[in-house]
Amino acid sequence: MKSLRLFLSTVLSLSLLATASLYVENVQAQEKGLTHKEEKRRYIVYTPKSYASNPDKRYPLVLNFHGGGMTAREQMLYTQMNKAADQFDFIVVYPQGLGNVGKQDWNVGFGTSYQDGTDDVGFTDSLLNQLEKNFRIDSSRIYATGLSRGGFFAQRLAAELSHRIAAIASVGASLPVPVEQNQVPRGEKKPVGVMIAMGTADQVVLYAGKPDGYLSALAGYEYWIQQNTGKVRDATMENKQSFNRDPNDGTDVDIIENKVGQYQASLVTINNGGHTWAGADPFNIGLPIGKTSNDINLNDIIWQFFQKHRR
Repeated sequence: MKSLRLFLSTVLSLSLLATASLYVENVQAQEKGLTHKEEKRRYIVYTPKSYASNPDKRYPLVLNFHGGGMTAREQMLYTQMNKAADQFDFIVVYPQGLGNVGKQDWNVGFGTSYQDGTDDVGFTDSLLNQLEKNFRIDSSRIYATGLSRGGFFAQRLAAELSHRIAAIASVGASLPVPVEQNQVPRGEKKPVGVMIAMGTADQVVLYAGKPDGYLSALAGYEYWIQQNTGKVRDATMENKQSFNRDPNDGTDVDIIENKVGQYQASLVTINNGGHTWAGADPFNIGLPIGKTSNDINLNDIIWQFFQKHRR
């Protein structure tokens, strides 16, 4: 993630003038805070353009978690999810992890105590309470996504806040072994829609998994089918799609999604893709983050998946 942070910092410096007025100074994006367990936590809220003119409408909410060492603002600028929020009418929130500059993180049991380390799950629970108090949130349509460490953390939320979160999308991250082994649900455990999107050429988080670290992308997909349905994966009960809209980007995309039960599991395989967000600016300055696919707009794919799920 250190290389990804350097990459994003370069991207931001190159595009700062073009993006600052649209995303940072725009009054629709507000930086806010709350205190959880005597620690000041920060987050950015972006309300879609329709929010002010629809005072009686309640909006879906998407939590978008940054990768390790990144910031909430970098996640907002890189993923460009505000555009999707305007297009599809949802509120998007970018929480900020704890740590010093360059070391902001989320507790998924890597390098810290799963149970006794930073209470990021409790922070997220408190954040949802504050957001529901201060904004018109449709509580049946709360979702989470994230990149890399943020994607790992979204899977922890699927395991431990399933009574509040209807679906998650984990980008550049599969299921952490500590989550699989140590999860303690904070409320009634319920099925959750889970999408895993990973590149087969990702050298930061391996598509094939890492022993004692995280499952392979396919094994993570199969895990959530089992959790949601109590049954093993049946490939005959899957929808399948393939995309190669840009034959010059060196990638193509396969998507499988199980059709069993109300809460789905989906695997987005970006063939030859790297540790990147498909559809984002494909800057590459020689760092080992790999290729960015233009065959799909990942924000669109994520939202199509989310809107199938309600709590």
